[in-house]
Amino acid sequence: MKPHKPLTTAGGIPVADNQNSRSAGPRGPLMLDDYQLIEKLAHFNRENIPERRVHAKGSAAYGTFTVTQDIRHLTQAALFAEVGKKTPIFLRFSTVGGERGSADSARDPRGFALKFYTEEGNWDIVGNNTPVFFIRDPLKFPDFIHTQKRHPQTNLKSPQMMWDFWSLSPESLHQVTILFSDRGIPDGYRFMHGFGSHTYSLINAAGERTFVKWHFKTLQGIKNLLPEEADRLAASDPDYAQRDLFTAIEQGNFPRWRVCIQIMKEQEATDRAVNPFDVTKVWSQKEYPLQEVGIFELNRNPRNYFAEVEQAAFAPSNIVPGIGLSPDKMLQGRVFAYADAQRYRIGTNYQQLPVNAPQCPYHHYQRDGAMRFDGNSGGEPNYEPNSIANTPKQTPSYAEPALNFSGAADRYDHRLDEDDYSQAGDLFRLMSPQQKSQLLMNITRSMDSVSRDVQIRQVGHFLKADVDYGRGVADGLGIALSDASGESS
Repeated sequence: MKPHKPLTTAGGIPVADNQNSRSAGPRGPLMLDDYQLIEKLAHFNRENIPERRVHAKGSAAYGTFTVTQDIRHLTQAALFAEVGKKTPIFLRFSTVGGERGSADSARDPRGFALKFYTEEGNWDIVGNNTPVFFIRDPLKFPDFIHTQKRHPQTNLKSPQMMWDFWSLSPESLHQVTILFSDRGIPDGYRFMHGFGSHTYSLINAAGERTFVKWHFKTLQGIKNLLPEEADRLAASDPDYAQRDLFTAIEQGNFPRWRVCIQIMKEQEATDRAVNPFDVTKVWSQKEYPLQEVGIFELNRNPRNYFAEVEQAAFAPSNIVPGIGLSPDKMLQGRVFAYADAQRYRIGTNYQQLPVNAPQCPYHHYQRDGAMRFDGNSGGEPNYEPNSIANTPKQTPSYAEPALNFSGAADRYDHRLDEDDYSQAGDLFRLMSPQQKSQLLMNITRSMDSVSRDVQIRQVGHFLKADVDYGRGVADGLGIALSDASGESS
């Protein structure tokens, strides 16, 4: 066997660990000095122009969020100030892996990005229609998305690339199980749930932090497409979901979602054996039941697709007082990557565009840059601190309470002491016989052209989640369980 070539940065510097970001302790926040992480994410954001690298094809609408339950004991955010309060919103749905011209009925997660235009600034939740994701470390995000795009030689989608990566990344098993279930192809955008997926924070007036998961439950009911119907629509009406959403709203059939949260006290999160900031896992709804906080409705279509949908820019760095982030490593990576992607894709002044601009007064010291069209703040100072009257100044009362962490800065192996199988197995066992049959058929069809070594390695993961799960895929692929069991050990 030939010795492998050492992986290096673009500057030729050898890479010691390409699997784990540097963090302050195993569960701590990521380190800004992790040049490799920053370089990979920044380069990844600049690989394609002009469409989004992911979530390229999307549909969107405006609407209204209405508070239905008082959660002021959890958050001081102004949009939750009283029951009945309304806040304008903008919601963009999308497919993830396909290009702008791809079919809406592809088997793919669906983006679910919400922008709340609050009186304290814009708040973005950039989520999906699934409560989990394929990976837990943002260092792996460019690699993962490459497997969902096109082969560098054939320019074709490649099941081999996808399953090779997944079989070497067992943390993906939970999301893979969802993707190939009957919910892997939603019937348009109105009939699916949305999730913030990551762990976020709520902060109350006393400075107390509570960790939170956001859920958006469709009030239209869940509807999904069978693969045969999805294939038919891909050929006959590839813009099916766009057409369905636009037509429903145009006809006054306004879709609605129930907004719910799961909450976990800060100390409880610290003490839990299972990492509550791992986006490949869900929180048990028995331990942390859903609590309704509001309803939102989509009731107005954009007037111009390019101006309002294609130029819409979302970033989880957009948070308002009373709402915060968490040590979720994938979320922290997205805090940088999403805003950076918008600066590259649209321009440094993307937040001035009407669809992205706050609907409240805003004051900052950013100046110049391409496409600056708001007067560039005239003769006002462009630096701070300054001694000039009536200029923007920092407001210490908005500071978040400290997050307490300890640990040496290092690259911690995120695959040690993590259970990648239990929740995927639990999900499989919750399925009806018909759902299990559909799941197994979808997986075996997708894996049919994949090399035998990858098939065997992946079946080993299915067996660890549930023996019947692994046996079903193995039978469909003609693999002996003894071969797969040996691979998984």
